Amino acid sequence: MCLATVYKEPDNTVICKNVSRIDVDGEYVTIRDIMGDETRVQGRILMVDLANSVVKLQCD
Repeated sequence: MCLATVYKEPDNTVICKNVSRIDVDGEYVTIRDIMGDETRVQGRILMVDLANSVVKLQCD
């Protein structure tokens, strides 16, 4: 299983670790970790690096 870490740009702070699912609904991104905890942020996906398990979001 490949779990990701989601970072907020431009300051590169960690939003969530061990992310197993990301859903996009309009201008909102819902991030779910392996424990089932969800974080919902307003923003958009800038980059997904599957080889290094990194996701970067531009948050509004």
